[in-house]
Amino acid sequence: MNESLSRPVIEMRGVSVGAMRAPTLTVLENVDWTVAPGEFWIVAGPPQSGKSDLLMLAAGLMPPQTGCVRWWGAETPEADETTRRRVGLVFEGGQLFNQLTIAENIALPLRYHHNLTADAALAAVKPLLEGMELTPLADVVPPHVAANWRVRAALARALALQPDLLLLDNPLTGLGARHRHWWRRFLDQLGRGHEWLGGRPLTMVLTTDDLSRLADWDHTGRRFAVLRDKQFIPLGSWREVETSADPAVKELLAETEEQVKASSW
Repeated sequence: MNESLSRPVIEMRGVSVGAMRAPTLTVLENVDWTVAPGEFWIVAGPPQSGKSDLLMLAAGLMPPQTGCVRWWGAETPEADETTRRRVGLVFEGGQLFNQLTIAENIALPLRYHHNLTADAALAAVKPLLEGMELTPLADVVPPHVAANWRVRAALARALALQPDLLLLDNPLTGLGARHRHWWRRFLDQLGRGHEWLGGRPLTMVLTTDDLSRLADWDHTGRRFAVLRDKQFIPLGSWREVETSADPAVKELLAETEEQVKASSW
């Protein structure tokens, strides 16, 4: 077996996570977490619980306050450019460049990392545009595109370099039912091995603060973790979430039930 395929994709040991906007403020403490190849983790927690900060740390965009973070066995500060290109990130809200068209946004990583011309990069992402139903919006700039489609375009941009690890920060928040269904189906395809990736299964971590929809994932074999009171609590399957004796998890599930009741009125 290829050694890189057997190593954990993400490994955190004794990690304290600082806030992106205030790096000296600790939002999570003593995080121990391993993400194995091919796993799909859903990290849930209320707003301001540190989900985005954890994901930015996992993406190598900021260092831990304490402890170490590794990708495929290499500590993230020492990772070379080739390793960094194996990590794709979808920012909350998409964070597209407003002066570029949707197609140009998606092609930008190819131009930057592979030094392609504009025409060559656009040709390379054409199948991605078609597969993600973005072709009609290819020549439109983001301010003229609905939020549902901007986040989908951000996903396409993150996939342009065909990463081995995909990190998604709260991508389903605010999406309509049709788009949520599309995302669930497409992420399932990525997890099994999408043709864009040559059939290679993709390792994924997705954050969410939509607690009322956690149980929507119970039949998909995902792995779950929750954030609460500066704690990172890895749980495993949805069954393990439901049967957890941890007080923080029980409180979180109680909040989930209240959100479901409220949404039914």
